Amino acid sequence: MYAPHHVKHAAMLLFAALLGFGTMAAAAESDQKAPPAAKAAEPAKAAPVEKVAEVVARVNGAEIREIELRRAKKIIMSGQPGLQIPPERQKEFDQQALSQLVSTELLYQAAQKLAVKDLDKRVDEKLAESKARFGNGEDFAKAIKALDMGESELREYTRRDLLISNFIDQEIVAKIKVGEEDGKKFYDQNLDKFTRGETVRASHILIGIDPKATAEEKKQAREKAEKLRKEVAGGADFSVLAKGNSSCPSSQQGGDLGEFGKGQMVPAFEQAAFALKPGEISDVVETQFGYHIIKVSDRKGAETTPFKEVRERIEEYLKGQKVSAAVGDFLAEARKGAKVEILLK
Repeated sequence: MYAPHHVKHAAMLLFAALLGFGTMAAAAESDQKAPPAAKAAEPAKAAPVEKVAEVVARVNGAEIREIELRRAKKIIMSGQPGLQIPPERQKEFDQQALSQLVSTELLYQAAQKLAVKDLDKRVDEKLAESKARFGNGEDFAKAIKALDMGESELREYTRRDLLISNFIDQEIVAKIKVGEEDGKKFYDQNLDKFTRGETVRASHILIGIDPKATAEEKKQAREKAEKLRKEVAGGADFSVLAKGNSSCPSSQQGGDLGEFGKGQMVPAFEQAAFALKPGEISDVVETQFGYHIIKVSDRKGAETTPFKEVRERIEEYLKGQKVSAAVGDFLAEARKGAKVEILLK
């Protein structure tokens, strides 16, 4: 499955991305970096020919055009870095993106029945916020152009988004309540999610070796590590030695790897680190990366976060789940009474 069916994606993904501009910028950047062969050639000295917009769906008579589908797919792709759609699944992906647009249109049609005070002013403010995220007007123009849009079209998308957000807030969010009892029940049933395992904070000096290193090269690397281990044991500053000798990027921080739990490091490194007490230094430890000298600076036992510290986040999460379900129910009912024509070839 390529396009998540969570309601935020099904109903709001397109607008959120357009107004946030984070994914628009990514889409613009990827378009600029595309090889020349991937871009359509521009006919020299030829007058532009206006192409009739292809309609891919109708929702109660309102048309959804191919260009809107193309924008939605660009946003979905840019919002999920690394996403690859195999040719044999392209039609399925197209249908999922179109389904999101149909859901958005159904919400928009319902949303138009509710008045929004000072709508034009709010649209202006929202657009101003979006433009402010860019260093200059040229970058802003490039971002919206990457989605085959102009400012007038962006303004219309913004207006629709505000209407839909108002509808969801007024008709769905306002009617959903989540109390302390709901949060405590979730907390008690999911204690593992609020329990943190034992952690250590450690630094290391790594004398790295190439995977194809010879026996002699490995011997020399180990000898260097052993020499540094003796210097540390003799009182040399661990941080200074790490900065001057470690081949790990953490050398810039004096070898500091920060806090980590079990399962985050390779087994040999983890075993050695968790065997140390704060202030202790390991013997030379060998891993596939090379030879390590490990120093533990802090250690914390396993602990469960108290409910009072996570109550607010739990209640927000549960409310979000209920809102998602409620919007999904609304769309299911709206589709039953709507005339939806899918014309995508």
